[in-house]
Amino acid sequence: MQPSAAAPVPQTADAAQAALVGPRDLRPLGQILIEDGAVDPHNLMKALVMRQRQSVRLGDILLSRGWVREDALTRALSRQWRASIADLAALPPDPRLLDAIGADLCLAEGIVPWRRVGGVTFIATARPEDFAVLRARLPAELGPLRMLLCSETAAREAILAQRRTALIRQAEMRVAPQESCRTRNERRTGRIAALLIVAVALGLALAPLAVIALLTLWAVLALIASTTLKLFAFAAILRQTAHRSRQDRAMLQGQIPRPEMKGPLPVISVMVPLFAEADIADKLIGRLSRLDYPRELMDILLVAEETDRVTCQALEDASLPRWMRVIKVPDGPIRTKPRALNYALNFCRGSIIGIWDAEDRPEPDQLHKVARGFHFAPPDVACLQGVLDYYNPRTNWLARAFTIEYASWFRATLAGAAALDLVVPLGGTTLFFRRDLLEKVGGWDAWNVTEDADLGVRLTRRGYRTRMLDTVTHEEANCRLVPWVKQRSRWLKGFAMTWGVHMRNPVALWRDLGTRRFLALQVQLFAAVSQYLLAPVLWSFWLLALGLPHPLQGALSGMMGGHAITALFGLFMLAEALNIAVGIWAVRGRGHRHLLAWVPTLHLYFPLGCLAAWKAIYEVVARPFYWDKTQHGVFDASAEEASAPAPQKPRPGRLIQLGMAQERLAAAQMTAPNAAPDSRETLIPVLGEVR
Repeated sequence: MQPSAAAPVPQTADAAQAALVGPRDLRPLGQILIEDGAVDPHNLMKALVMRQRQSVRLGDILLSRGWVREDALTRALSRQWRASIADLAALPPDPRLLDAIGADLCLAEGIVPWRRVGGVTFIATARPEDFAVLRARLPAELGPLRMLLCSETAAREAILAQRRTALIRQAEMRVAPQESCRTRNERRTGRIAALLIVAVALGLALAPLAVIALLTLWAVLALIASTTLKLFAFAAILRQTAHRSRQDRAMLQGQIPRPEMKGPLPVISVMVPLFAEADIADKLIGRLSRLDYPRELMDILLVAEETDRVTCQALEDASLPRWMRVIKVPDGPIRTKPRALNYALNFCRGSIIGIWDAEDRPEPDQLHKVARGFHFAPPDVACLQGVLDYYNPRTNWLARAFTIEYASWFRATLAGAAALDLVVPLGGTTLFFRRDLLEKVGGWDAWNVTEDADLGVRLTRRGYRTRMLDTVTHEEANCRLVPWVKQRSRWLKGFAMTWGVHMRNPVALWRDLGTRRFLALQVQLFAAVSQYLLAPVLWSFWLLALGLPHPLQGALSGMMGGHAITALFGLFMLAEALNIAVGIWAVRGRGHRHLLAWVPTLHLYFPLGCLAAWKAIYEVVARPFYWDKTQHGVFDASAEEASAPAPQKPRPGRLIQLGMAQERLAAAQMTAPNAAPDSRETLIPVLGEVR
């Protein structure tokens, strides 16, 4: 192949297109596919109708529905754009050109800088219609450009063959060093921990009352701070709930109009991290097949470690739909969920990025709610956090308590923090981000075991906000004691590590957050961990209730006019009453009313967190990056899921037919794509998937 002589890049878009990609065939892509016998005319007609309401390429619709093969689509695009197809497998790209552009940008834009011949840089692309506009984002030193074609799959494979290692190293280093756990000085942390233990031991030996008094003061202050924040958050969510109820009534009565989403639905990419999942594939496909979002706008990435042969084999044996892809994460010094997410982010094609866990079952309309949520949200809302719920609360007492706790956490605590415009320590699933803002803050810290909470802090530090989304995802509640302790210890370890990282420079953190958010963050992270660690100190005061002596009884009797002990027990009762009130409010709905009688038993549930806290502190020192995976699958959800609506095959779309409008529209699109449709007879597609 001999490239044509290079010419200066024209200024106008049309001229640029002509110079960069040459004259194109004016026939529509659909007509070429029909002539090639690559697509069924009926399916093409349906795809053309879908395209009228969606900002997505015709080829993507056909591919997602399984109506055309990728190689056939590439050949048709080659004929339409009169460009050659690059054989990237036989003739790999020049790695120096890849480095000049960046492998991440190449993956995001579906391009591969192939060769430089005679001063002209040949670039293979899977999206020829975007090529001329893309020129402004490419380095000027590439000089004159010429377009070749390739498929999306071929582009990804060619890039991975050359720069796979670079991409995984980038995934490990996305977050700035000063905000990452990877720069943590483990030796210094260990020495500090050892010194504190020695100091406490010596203090208890030499001045036991002073040490007990100091620990008691710390525990009481942590309890007061946590109770106060919970009270304010609960009050805020009650006000917000009442306001929304009034708005809903007003809309039902026609007093205010219901906001309508205008414009096309976005492409949403959702990453599902998997690890040691032997039989997850079929169940996962069934759960996600219930989603009613248009398949051409839904991009599901199943993310697995390449060393995890169990999961990889299960995925290889599964028959995945076109809207699901497998991303295998290369091995490295660590194997964490955030590292895998950072790596897989390069392969997402959506403007909105979501996270689900392997056992999740989201509501069928969840992605529609996400699209609406971001459509009406202000530009500074970077994240929408959904509600996590559980489908097995009746398994045993631990599952009931776990469900009550999380209902309180998501529906009251996190929702209240969002309503008060505080830092929202994100949950690890049912998270959705504006992709551009997520990339601006550096994605996830690959070295933090609670990457979600850390990301919530960094978003707020950058001036972005998180909102709660009225959608529910169900998964399995941890119903065994030992796995529960392991899971909770990982969360508490992550809280401690996140607090330690962001408190390296408290002045900068205070400046970024402001006084109110800064103080609230100390309560959300530091006080939360402190409460679990120092819980035995507060439990010791129940000795007084039993008529037994307490080391501080004498000192407390002389404080606050002799009412210090009464005030202390009043604080205990207030905190307990608030926990019960929040729990009752959180499970008041129809699905969880059977849990109301179990809410007071949380008094016996939370002490389990003390074991988890001390395990967490040990791992902060000894095993900071160890990921203690939670094992699921104890509860067999097959019976419960069998009662749910069966997964339906993606419907090609239902049209409101007026005369023979559908045939006429298809014919018009193939013969005169730029012509205006006849206003007398048209199709009326429903927003989103054409129904």
